[in-house]
Amino acid sequence: MLALGLMETLALAALAIAIGQGLRRWVPVLAHYDLPAPVLGGLVIAIVVTVLRSNGADVVRFDTTLQSPLMIAFFTSIGFGASLRLLRIGGVQVAWFLAIATVVALLQNLLGASLAVAMGLPPLFGVLAGSVTLTGGPATGLAFAPLFEAAGVNGAGVLAVTAGMAGIVMGGLFGGPVAGRIIARRGLRPAIEPAKPAQIRTEEPEHAHVDTTTALMRAVILVLAAMWLGSYLARGISALGITLPAYIGAMLVAAVMRNLGDHQPLLRVPVQAMADLGAVALSLFIAMALMTLKLWELASIAMPLLVLLVAQGIMLALLCHVVFRLMGRDFDAAVMAGGFYGFMMGTTANAVANMQTLTERYGPAPRAFLVVPLVGAFFIDFVNALVITGYLNFLR
Repeated sequence: MLALGLMETLALAALAIAIGQGLRRWVPVLAHYDLPAPVLGGLVIAIVVTVLRSNGADVVRFDTTLQSPLMIAFFTSIGFGASLRLLRIGGVQVAWFLAIATVVALLQNLLGASLAVAMGLPPLFGVLAGSVTLTGGPATGLAFAPLFEAAGVNGAGVLAVTAGMAGIVMGGLFGGPVAGRIIARRGLRPAIEPAKPAQIRTEEPEHAHVDTTTALMRAVILVLAAMWLGSYLARGISALGITLPAYIGAMLVAAVMRNLGDHQPLLRVPVQAMADLGAVALSLFIAMALMTLKLWELASIAMPLLVLLVAQGIMLALLCHVVFRLMGRDFDAAVMAGGFYGFMMGTTANAVANMQTLTERYGPAPRAFLVVPLVGAFFIDFVNALVITGYLNFLR
């Protein structure tokens, strides 16, 4: 057996990302449906390991010591995006859209748990194939997988990745047509003179000199400080008997630091550097997590997962009509519904792609492009983590 140490495993994860990037270039359909490079590359490594294993022996052992710190670092960067100032800039519609998304995340888990019980499976099986991997995506699914595995969901890692990948494809395939049908049936058209959305200031003033090295170092310091303080917070909450994923404490601390930083220069967050740091940590975490997946466990969960995904897709398609009504019954609201399907079933990239397709055909929807990315990229991951934690503790 080949035993890879910490650095060799990290290097292989980086190679997996490069493989995924190559696949996105060589097979354009993969990029069209926004399938992430770390997921694709990690799956290639996992498939190779599985094929070699089929010959009767485990051929490689990974050192995944860095997997948890990378995951915590990513979700800490998400916490630094939870700015109340941005929520105020987006106005009432952003808060209302976030409230709708939160309720639907709760419904996704309720539907998943109910169907899982009906199929004779643990209710948490359905939760993992609910908001954990659909609203949250593969990264959130992989982060929570060990907790679900410990709670009795066999093959949680494989389930998380499969549901997350399928959700991304479904979010890209069906979000646009659902919203397009609403637009066509109601004869909706964009405003003749659409109002320009408020400028969202997420960085230092444009005229300021940006030292990228200093900004990146500042982001690293803030993330590590939040992870350090968050570890104490997580221990304190766990002592109360509440099951938490490893990153929740750090994410909550990061959210507090971000909102203090919006008013206190000492804690000001370099947003772009923070986003870049989070993206790197996420990519390495996903690639490393996928390399160790036991893909041979997929056969036993394929049919129940298909039932759950079809049911979730139908529910979201119906709820898009509710979103349309609640967000104003106009053209922008219909475009928001398409974006809503995209990120509640897949990723924010799906949401934006759906909305771009709709606006290229029918005309501009500036309000939709303000509201949906703010909720999908900044707020829903934070809220969803709390929703999942609640279900996990309730259904254990």
